[in-house]
Amino acid sequence: MNTRTVFGISLSLILINLAAIMERADENLLPAVYKEVSETFNAGPTDLGYLTFILRFVQALSSPLAGVLVLRYDRPTVLAMGTLCWAISTAGVGASYQFSQVAFWRAVNGVGLAIVIPALQSFVADSYTDGVRGRGFGMLSLVGSVGGIGGSALATIMAGQEYWGIPGWRCAFIMMALSSSVIALLVYLFVIDPRKLQKHTSYEMAESSERDNMVKKGTVSIPSVWSESWRAMKTVMRLKTFQFIVLQGIVGSLPWTAMVFFTMWFELIAFDHKKTAALLSLFAIGCAMGSLLGGLIGDRISRIYPSTGRIMGAQFSAFMGVCFSWFLLMVIPQSVSSWPTFAVTLFFMGLMISWNGSCANNPMFAEVVPTQHRTMIYAFDRAFEGSFSSFAAPIVGILSEKTFGYDLKSANLASGSLKEAFALSRGLVSMMCVPYALCSLFYTPLYWFYKRDRENAKNAALKEQEMA
Repeated sequence: MNTRTVFGISLSLILINLAAIMERADENLLPAVYKEVSETFNAGPTDLGYLTFILRFVQALSSPLAGVLVLRYDRPTVLAMGTLCWAISTAGVGASYQFSQVAFWRAVNGVGLAIVIPALQSFVADSYTDGVRGRGFGMLSLVGSVGGIGGSALATIMAGQEYWGIPGWRCAFIMMALSSSVIALLVYLFVIDPRKLQKHTSYEMAESSERDNMVKKGTVSIPSVWSESWRAMKTVMRLKTFQFIVLQGIVGSLPWTAMVFFTMWFELIAFDHKKTAALLSLFAIGCAMGSLLGGLIGDRISRIYPSTGRIMGAQFSAFMGVCFSWFLLMVIPQSVSSWPTFAVTLFFMGLMISWNGSCANNPMFAEVVPTQHRTMIYAFDRAFEGSFSSFAAPIVGILSEKTFGYDLKSANLASGSLKEAFALSRGLVSMMCVPYALCSLFYTPLYWFYKRDRENAKNAALKEQEMA
């Protein structure tokens, strides 16, 4: 089976990367308009934090659904289903006129993202070999960050306008919903699962071809799907590598969830929409380049130190998170005159703290489980990490209001409020520096367990090939 190419690049990979762009843009849409949502629904930082909590928590609980669906349907179908789900929910947010409605649609959005993200990750893992898998994940993150930059910048700029009498932030959500629906259709029609492109003489195809044929005919029984799902879950859960990567991810994802308040923080300092969008774009560009850089460094260092190289790279990146977070939030004066310093810091911060996924976590996951369980391991990683990291945003809001003195009534969201900006920054630094330090520490046991799990997976694959 052959896949179409465009300028020598697989059409499937192009559309998968477009889906990643839309996924990241959708994630960044609401945080970019927190100020307008706060004014529309009279919501403070704690309320806004609960919106992010709802999204992340529902996404975490729903993530194993992706692993189950992939056992019954091919991944392009699963990706299209998830993309359409988040498109509908994004339109729902834009049409909401009560805070409770926004909360409901954010929960639905979490289900869509839960289906898409693990399927995307396993798709990329199957599309690249071990030695260049970091580059593949880095490229996926790079192009996804383009969507994050575009979604955040577009929403921030549109937020202060009106179009045909409709507030700009609502228009941004409707545009995103329409674009996501188009991508869902294209993925369903044109993307081909990389497993179907492998030669049928391989053991993997021998093992799964009967199930794939049944999937095509729609005759896979529900009991067999759940039986295979349970077997995959047990295989994944007992791996020490999985356990410790999830442990570091639980604390390491807290700062990234807390960063949803960056837009609001800069606007409280009194930066206008365009300057705030520029700062966040620089940070996103740094993260995009850093993800690719981390993947390339991980691939290179893993050739020299196969069992420890990726772990060292991830620990370095997490430690840089501590340093840059402290400097950004505690050292730089919170004044509009500090814009150049914020800009340089955010760019290099993004460049250095975004390595972990492409350098270590995602490539390592792909090497310690059988190919048919890859979606399941990415799904469970998102389930555990997301369920705990979802608490970060409301905790930032609670700390800012209850501990550091953020006052919604006295905050001037139109012209800024330095007192509230200071309170919010202290809430942010509490949820960034400590988690980054723990993240770096929790990678340490992998120096012992990763090598063993990887060798066990290789030996098991060789034995299964011999039996086949």
